[in-house]
Amino acid sequence: MDPAALKSGGVFDPYEDANRETHAFNRAMDRAVLRPAGKGYASVVPDDIQDGVANFADNLSEPSMAVNHLLQGDPKGFGINLYRFVVNTTLGFGGMFDVAADFGVNKDDTDFGETLHVWGASEGAYVELPLLGPSNERDAVGKFVDLFTDPLSYVIPSPEKYYGTAARVVSKVGDRGRYADTVDSILYESADSYAQGRLLYTQNRRFELGGGGSDTYVDPYSDPYSDPYSDPYFDPYEDPYAE
Repeated sequence: MDPAALKSGGVFDPYEDANRETHAFNRAMDRAVLRPAGKGYASVVPDDIQDGVANFADNLSEPSMAVNHLLQGDPKGFGINLYRFVVNTTLGFGGMFDVAADFGVNKDDTDFGETLHVWGASEGAYVELPLLGPSNERDAVGKFVDLFTDPLSYVIPSPEKYYGTAARVVSKVGDRGRYADTVDSILYESADSYAQGRLLYTQNRRFELGGGGSDTYVDPYSDPYSDPYSDPYFDPYEDPYAE
C-alpha cells in the first residue's frame, strides 16, 4: 500500500487494469439485465409495494447489524437494531412497515467492513467486485464475513432463510429502477465511469465511517478528473507577496 496516496486523500488502486475489466463486465451486465429489470420493476410495481419489500429486506438485516454494533463496542447501536427488529417484526407485519421509524427510532446501518474499521484496519486497495460493484479490500472481506454474522441464518430453516436474500435482491433491482437517471448518468454519461464510480464510492464510504465532514461528500455530477481536495479559491495568478 502507498501510505502517501491514502494520507493525501487519494485512492490506492494498484489493481486498476483488472478493476477496469471487472467494471466493463458490470456495465455489460447492468445494460443487459439489471437496468431493464429495474426500470420494468419500477414502472409496474406500485411504490407502496416497493417500499414494503425494501422494508422487509432491511428488517431482516437488523440482527446482523446488531451483531456488528456489539463487535464494535456500541451498545446503543446494538439496542437500536434490536428494538427496530422486534417492533417492526411484531407491529410492522414482519417488517413490511417501518413502525419503529414512526416511533422516532431510525435506522443505524453498519456492516463488518465498519467493524474492521473500528478495529483499526485500513481500507486497503480499491477493488471492483463482479456484480457487487465498487469496494475496497477491507469492505470486500466485510461482505464475505457478513454472510456468517446473521443470527437468523442459524435459526430459520430452509427455504425460509433465503427469503431475506431474495428480498434484498429484489430491493436492489427496485433501487436501480427508482434511481435510474442518476445511475445512468454515472455509468453511461460520465467521461470515465470507472473513475467516477471509484471516486464516489471511496469518498462517500469514508464519509460514512466518519472520515470527514460534509465537504467529504462527492457530487455524482462532478468532474471525475478534477482534484476533490484542491482549494476552490486558489488563484494561480495571485501575487504571493501581496498583503
